[in-house]
Amino acid sequence: MRLILASASPRRLDLLARIGVVPDAVVPAEIDEAPLKGELPAAYARRMAAAKAAAVAEPGALVLAADTVVAAGRRILPKAESEAEAKAGLRLLSGRRHRVLSAVTLIDAAGRARHRLSASIVAFKRLSEEELAAYLAAGEWLGKAGGYAIQGRAEALVRRVSGSHSGVVGLPLYETRALLRAAGYPLG
Repeated sequence: MRLILASASPRRLDLLARIGVVPDAVVPAEIDEAPLKGELPAAYARRMAAAKAAAVAEPGALVLAADTVVAAGRRILPKAESEAEAKAGLRLLSGRRHRVLSAVTLIDAAGRARHRLSASIVAFKRLSEEELAAYLAAGEWLGKAGGYAIQGRAEALVRRVSGSHSGVVGLPLYETRALLRAAGYPLG
C-alpha cells in the first residue's frame, strides 16, 4: 500500500518514524494557505489539511496531510517569517494559555477522505525581555506558527501542555495512527 505524505515538514517525517511509518513519497502540497475572512482556527486547520491531501491525491494511494494552527482566542497566529512577527507572537502568548489545533486528513486508496482534529492547550510562562531576546537569537522561530517550536528551546518556556505533545509539534500521532489503521495501512 503506497503512502504519500503531503508535507515538506521534516518534523512530520520524524513523528511518523516514531510509529514505524516511512512514507513511500513526500510530495509537498502547493496550495494557498491564507485564512478566509472570519474563518475560525479549527475550521481553518481542517480546511488546510483537507486541501493539502486533495492537492496531491493519487488514485490507489493513501495520502496523509496535516496542518497545525496556533490560536490565541479566535485569532490564527501566522507562521513567523520575520523576527518582528515572531516577537509579536511570543509577546502575545507570554504568560497565557493558547490552543494548538492539529488537523489530519487521510485519503484512502478508494479516494475517501477521513479527518481528525487534535486540540491542545499550551501555557507559556511570562517571558522576560532576556528570555525573549535569547529565543529569537536562536532562530528556531522561522516558519513556525506562533513563532515557536515546542520540540526545541521553547519547550523550556512552556509551563504546561494539556493534550497531544506530538500534535503541538505538528502531527498528532494518536489520530494519525487511527486514520492509518482505519484505511488498512499495516502498523506494528
